[in-house]
This record gives sequence, C-alpha cells and structure tokens, in this order.
Amino acid sequence: MLGYLKREKVLTVSLILAAASAFFVPPDRGYLDYIDLRVLALLFCLMLLVKGFQHVGLFDRLADRLFRRVHTARQLSMALVLLCFFSSMVITNDVALITFVPFAMLALEMCGREKLIIPVVVLQTVAANLGSMATPIGNPQNLYLFSVSGMDMGRFLATVLPPAALSLALLAGAVALLPSGPVQVQVKHLDGKTDKKQLTVYGALFALDLLVVFRVLHWAPALIVTVAGVVLIGKKQLLGRVDHALLLTFVGFFIFVGNLGRIDAVSQWVAAVLRGREVLMAALFSQVLSNVPAAILLSGFTNDYAGLLLGVNVGGLGTLIASMASLISYKLYAARPGAETGKYFLTFTVYNLIGLAILLAFCLLIL
Repeated sequence: MLGYLKREKVLTVSLILAAASAFFVPPDRGYLDYIDLRVLALLFCLMLLVKGFQHVGLFDRLADRLFRRVHTARQLSMALVLLCFFSSMVITNDVALITFVPFAMLALEMCGREKLIIPVVVLQTVAANLGSMATPIGNPQNLYLFSVSGMDMGRFLATVLPPAALSLALLAGAVALLPSGPVQVQVKHLDGKTDKKQLTVYGALFALDLLVVFRVLHWAPALIVTVAGVVLIGKKQLLGRVDHALLLTFVGFFIFVGNLGRIDAVSQWVAAVLRGREVLMAALFSQVLSNVPAAILLSGFTNDYAGLLLGVNVGGLGTLIASMASLISYKLYAARPGAETGKYFLTFTVYNLIGLAILLAFCLLIL
C-alpha cells in the first residue's frame, strides 16, 4: 500500500487533504453530496473503452497507416505531434501520450534522427495537453467542468475552439523550425487482423457513453451496459486496467473541496481571490496543484466556468506537474537508454513557458 501511494503522488495528496479537512468538518451525511457519481461513472466507462480500443490494436494500425505517408524528418515530426493533438480529443491526453510517445522514439531511432527525440516528445506532450481542450472528453478536467457547469455544447466549443486553433498554429510553427531531410519509416509490423466484433462492441458502447456526456441518457444504465458489454465479449480483465487511482483522486478532492465550502473563512478567501480572475488564478493554481485538482477545487467558489475551463487547460502548460500527462511523457523518455533528462527538462520548460505566456495572454484578451 505504501509503495502504491508513493507511486500515485497526486492520489496521496488528495487523500491527505481530504483527511485533514475532516478535522474541521467531521464526517456526516453531507459528505455523500460531495461525490459526483456521474463524473466518476463517465471517467470509468471512457477509460475502460479506450483500453479496449488499445487491446484490439486500433491506434497501432491508425499510426502505421499514417507513417507510411511520411518521407521527410519534418513530415515525420509533424505527423507525430499532430497525432497526439487530434487523438487526445477522443482518447484523452494521457492515453494519447502513452500510445504515441513510444512510437515517436522508435520511429526517430529507426531513421537515425535521435537528436529530434527530445523536441518531438516535448511537442507531443504540449500537443496532447492542448488538443484535449477541444472536446468535453479530451481530459478529466473538461469532463468534470462540462458536467458540473451544465453548459451546452455550443457554449463549450465557443470557449475552447479559439485557443485550440491558436495552439494548432503554434505547434505547426514550432515543428516547422525543426531540422528536416529525407527519411524512410516503418514503425512496426502488425500481425493478424483487428477483431471486428470487439471493435464494433467498443464503438457502440463508446457512442452510448457519449450520449451520457451530452446528457441524453442517465449515467447509471450506461455504466451497467458498458461493464456488461466488456464482460460479455470476454474482456473482463480490462476492468482492472482502468486508472483507478485517478477515480480515487477525484473522490479525495471532492471531499476536500466540499469541506472547504463549509468553512466560511476559507471559502470567502478563495472566492475573493478568484472573483474576476478565474483564467489567471486557474492557470496559476494548476502550476502547483495540477490542472485536474485545480478545476475541482476552484469550481466550488465561482460560477465563471468558461474562465475556469480556459485557465485549467492553458494551465496544463508550464511546470512538469501542471498536467499529470506531462509526467507520463517524462517517465517514458527517462526510461530510454542514454536519456538526457536534464536537457529534456530544459527543453520542456522553455517550450511550455513560451506556450503558456502566449495562450494565457490570448485567453485573457478574448474572455
């Protein structure tokens, strides 16, 4: 248990904060109102289905087809970065990085472009964090804020698409500055055929859960059908591969934030600090808390959900812990033989601070 808590540092922090807040607000029936079961059920279902798509090799095949069209180092870099940008909108930023960062390192090694590994992986990380802002299911903070705010899809897209479009332009410009030259890439040989039956089931369940995201269906029957569908096709082992630590982290922060809201002095101070500065404060809180906890914490003290949405998404840039997805990329790169972690950290910091400054200024201007 101690080893697990050491590995899952954000979960540990959330549980400590929840326990500490319980000294000021002793546990009672009000605690039950803190937990947003809809958000937890949606997160679980979407993570489960993404694991299913990974299991049938869908992402591997899509990437393999894309790489067959690449002929220069710059085209390869652009493909690797944009793959993370657009795929994160559907499969979330952390899954996009888990799936495609190893592809990037392997592809660049195979064509003798090892010097591009650090800038490309850093740009992939930035791309996944920024591309995921464009949809309600792109990252956990979006799903949470979209759920608790009650905003419709039109308002959501009107809020996030302008900075997402600017992000795409900035990423394309950054990749255009990388070295080029002819390359020939063959990422991997894919044996066998995709199980169309499983793929169809996962696709149908994914569509069902999207109806919950858009408030067409209630979460409870969708959760039951999703779990039953995965079990019936003989893939119940996927239930254990879901990121349960993330779900428990949400529970911890739900309790912490709920208790803070019942402590008058604290709630008044946070509300005063936030008032009229939602974008800036959300971005700053994200730098030290990470953007998912920041979204949960601050949502209890303001009704400006559009400002929070922009702040926590843009705030995913900056420090290495501003978005937990950034730590995934770092760990994947650091595990590579001969990894230059100091150079990676410096490159990451420079790229992220430049992106954060530009996008934060843009968001403050448009909101």
